[in-house]
Amino acid sequence: MDTIGFFTPEEKKRFFSQYRLLLRNLYASLEREDIRKMKELMKRVVALDCYGRDKNGINGLSRNIDTALIATSEIGLRRSSVIALLLYRPVLKKAITPEEVTREFGTDVTLIIRRLLKTSDLYARNTAINSENFHHLLFSFAEDVRVILLMIADRLCLMRMGKQMQEDDRIRLATEASYLYAPLAHRLGLYTIKSELEDLSLKYTDRKQYDFIKRKLNETKRSRDAYIAEFIAPVKRELAAAGFKFDIKGRTKSIHSINNKLKKQQVEFEGIYDLFAIRIVLDTPPEKERSECWQVYSIVTDMYQPNPKRMKDWISIPKSNGYESLHITVMGPRNKWVEVQIRTKRMDEIAERGLAAHWKYKGVKAESGLDEFLNTVRAALEAKENNPLDLMQDFKMDLYKDEIYVFTPTGELIKLAKGATVLDFAFAIHTKLGCKCVSAKVNGKNVPIKHVLSNGDSVSVITSPAQSPKRDWLNFVVTSKARVKIRQVLKEETVKAVEFAKEMLQRRFKNRKIDPDEPTLMRFIKKRGFKTVTDFYIEIAEERLDPNQVIDEYLEAVRKETETSARAEVRSAEEFVTTTPVEERSTSKDVLVIDKNLTGIEYKLAKCCNPIYGDEVFGFVSTQGIKIHRMDCPNAQEMFSRFGYRIIRAKWSGKGDDGYAVNLRVIGRDDIAIVTNITSVIGKEPNVTLRSLSIHSVDGLFQGSFTVSVRDTTALNLLTKKIKAVNGVKTVERLNA
Repeated sequence: MDTIGFFTPEEKKRFFSQYRLLLRNLYASLEREDIRKMKELMKRVVALDCYGRDKNGINGLSRNIDTALIATSEIGLRRSSVIALLLYRPVLKKAITPEEVTREFGTDVTLIIRRLLKTSDLYARNTAINSENFHHLLFSFAEDVRVILLMIADRLCLMRMGKQMQEDDRIRLATEASYLYAPLAHRLGLYTIKSELEDLSLKYTDRKQYDFIKRKLNETKRSRDAYIAEFIAPVKRELAAAGFKFDIKGRTKSIHSINNKLKKQQVEFEGIYDLFAIRIVLDTPPEKERSECWQVYSIVTDMYQPNPKRMKDWISIPKSNGYESLHITVMGPRNKWVEVQIRTKRMDEIAERGLAAHWKYKGVKAESGLDEFLNTVRAALEAKENNPLDLMQDFKMDLYKDEIYVFTPTGELIKLAKGATVLDFAFAIHTKLGCKCVSAKVNGKNVPIKHVLSNGDSVSVITSPAQSPKRDWLNFVVTSKARVKIRQVLKEETVKAVEFAKEMLQRRFKNRKIDPDEPTLMRFIKKRGFKTVTDFYIEIAEERLDPNQVIDEYLEAVRKETETSARAEVRSAEEFVTTTPVEERSTSKDVLVIDKNLTGIEYKLAKCCNPIYGDEVFGFVSTQGIKIHRMDCPNAQEMFSRFGYRIIRAKWSGKGDDGYAVNLRVIGRDDIAIVTNITSVIGKEPNVTLRSLSIHSVDGLFQGSFTVSVRDTTALNLLTKKIKAVNGVKTVERLNA
């Protein structure tokens, strides 16, 4: 590793430092000749420049070493995974053959490389997830979890290098991480990595909000630390007196989770009470873990009043990803609610490092939940009829769901997603049971199939041989296993029904000696309002459409088309003009610069987020042309994650001649004088016009929707500030649409 000419002196120094640290991490798992063999191979690889810099100037070899360090020190992967990671790109570039890798390092390393190669589109620099390569990702996930752990490590490495990237690459990577890799890390129990990915994603996609929360946390740090010390002191004394070996500390919650609380609770920063949690980590042998955790629980709840509604026991029944901990919320000093987490050192390591930590603790049953999850993924992949977008959504939905625990009549425990119904339970037991389920007995009471289950329920499924899956079942099942199986059966039934209806209609046409014209029939079906031909034939199959009536209407349509054609004046297609409502469009020729330096290109401002001059924006190439969206558009994350190849740069280059419509929601004291004052403020602002307003009053508060026309974000921010200053106004919020 001593001939690395494409490094700068600083990079070279850092690289060797990281390389030595990696060897220390791997030392116990490496075979005797591994280091020598790697050095020889890497000299060859470097000479062939397999690790060149990407378009952002990131050195490929440095990135690989940093990723390998994350994989070893933060995830816990060992020899085979890390060697595969380091040799993956040389094999991809054909500088090294898989046969050489097998000869030097064994079949397991080659196997991981081959599985990484299957996801090469995803593993490429700064790519975006779409439905096709998402399928490859899931396939690799189902085959070998180590592949996904390596990809999570790589994405975290890239996110940490975000400053070095171009803005559009950074945002695309951040949205992809938030959309997919953070939920994956969550599902695999990598909570520390999950939190960092989410925080960095928020930092890159909404820097203003990230900085606001970070500043607020810094401002309140001193008082928060003092409160934590006050809360911990008596707990420490009692635990020490009881003879426990322990570590206790306060942990501030992630910026991303605080941001979610601000959105969900609709409160100011000062209104959030659970900004931190107290964690008690016990040093205790495995056989005493449960009993000592509950003893600590008893000590804490004797000192501070617990909230029974906010108690979570993941020690008696761990999460599917192996997470174990007791969570309680208690009333601390000065009547503040405080979350307390109680766990052992083993549990804490699993909570921090997830799946890989289980491999360290042999004999600990922890992977059964993951095995069950992977079986569901495999089943979904085998059901080829599934729409890739449905598969993608169902998979993501399963990643973040909280869990409930219910029981079969024989006492077997079944883990389900929170919100699961009787039907989800039936499909979790067996597909045939789900397909024939008509109702159930929950805790001895008869309930329908859409009944939502609760923790601890005992469920007995009731079936009928006449039952079969219905399309509306998809509206209330929440587990991907149930959704996949229901769609699979419905698809099979639909194919049979459509074939039956087609044959029936063709027979009726033949009986009446009519030879249907296919294009005319298609136009007729479209005019009848059917989105697809399949929908049309299903209506016939389910006897909601009479085939004879269809033929009569078809013949009438043919007659009208013939008459119209005979009367029609021949006109050039160039003269065809239609007027359709379009989204608001910029009227100034060069208000926006599209894709670096193109001006004068036609575009539309998206209605889903109503961008105005001054907003950070991007372009999205749709079937209707280029649409301009705000960076914080509610649909931005999905667009970047699934359709990154359609994203183009856009920035404002000059102010438009016309104003931009903005919707403001104002909440305040229910007093007509306040509304009068607000309209007066709007009326006095130069280049601001009030277009419309609506007011609703409830419980002494008014909520007003004001649509105003403004020139740019500067004018909007000034207007918002002045409205907030009106006496009696509580909040002013810009709405997306």
